[in-house]
Amino acid sequence: MVTEAHPLSRPAVRAPAVRHLGPNWYASVMGTAIVATAGAGLPVHVPGLRAVCAAVWALSFALLVTLLTARALHWTHHRDQARAHLLDPAAAPFYGCLAMALLAVGGGAVTVGRDVIGTGTAVALDTVLFTAGTVVGLAAAVAVPYLMAVHHRIEPGQATPVWLLPVVAPMVSAALGPLLVPHLPAGQPREALLLGCFALFGLSLLATLLMLPLVFGRLLTGGPLPLALTPTLFLVLGPLGQSTTAVGNIADAAPGVVQAPYEQAFAGFAVLYGVPVLGFALFWLCLATALCLRAHRHGMGFAMTWWAFTFPVGTCVTGAAALARHTGLVAFDGLAVALYAVLVGAWATVAAHTVRGLVSGVLLAGPTPVPAAPRRATARTTSGAVR
Repeated sequence: MVTEAHPLSRPAVRAPAVRHLGPNWYASVMGTAIVATAGAGLPVHVPGLRAVCAAVWALSFALLVTLLTARALHWTHHRDQARAHLLDPAAAPFYGCLAMALLAVGGGAVTVGRDVIGTGTAVALDTVLFTAGTVVGLAAAVAVPYLMAVHHRIEPGQATPVWLLPVVAPMVSAALGPLLVPHLPAGQPREALLLGCFALFGLSLLATLLMLPLVFGRLLTGGPLPLALTPTLFLVLGPLGQSTTAVGNIADAAPGVVQAPYEQAFAGFAVLYGVPVLGFALFWLCLATALCLRAHRHGMGFAMTWWAFTFPVGTCVTGAAALARHTGLVAFDGLAVALYAVLVGAWATVAAHTVRGLVSGVLLAGPTPVPAAPRRATARTTSGAVR
């Protein structure tokens, strides 16, 4: 005799594979898309690289569609877990990854995806994804800090670089929006978009300047992060490299769009801002690498936080390439190429581990507690955000 399950139990078993699929998975889309866009924008010509980058962009687009579908199933059948993500201070900031995934794939469509789908389709796709990504990014930049202030219970010692994710999303809009400027009607539409991107740059920069001291202070006074969270130190590179990219792209689009002397001012600002910020990014890259090597020696295993090794480094590649364009210095050419080699190696490693984890089912299994940090002030998640 077959007994029919109770109706209330059905939604919990309709899509068990996506129950623990958190918003952090969008980092895989971001990390894949940046490999394509950064490679296509390198200041040196490598035979066959653009074709490879076009294929990688197509992969990032496929990943985005797959994850959007899976996350829709998650919200439909596992709303309790989805709400748990929003109420978990370790998981909620990852909603910024959704915005950045949309923006990264959209920007890649115009940069290199046009070789696959054509310029007209690429511009249309980027318009949709840029608009959606910017709206979601602005919503996350406001909603996540609001939730952290009102609903989450957070101690100062729990600060991690993950807190930067929602406020960095508008910076991605600022960096990729200028790509659409030439496709708008001349005059006010172009100028409005360009200055709007500059406003998004300011919004994200100032919010980052508020968050970053909390993260750095936590690191110095609270000791190393938990092993699974240590790779998130690379997230600090995101606003640094992306803001350098943003001012460079805005300066590229400014001629004929804004009146003098602002046209020249944007070009000057791209160098005067970008050089010191990229210098600090290289300092942080060394610090984060040293701490990750320490964590590896202490037994740090693979987690989805390893995707932090990809997109943030990619923004430094595009930032160095922007400075190469505006200064003509060969040193920035070499820096962009060297960082891109690091990016490709990191992406290949993390992608291989992710595929292996998906095949084995480990990455979609229920969450496990984050290992305790050497010192007491640590973050802990109950939603599987760092799995």
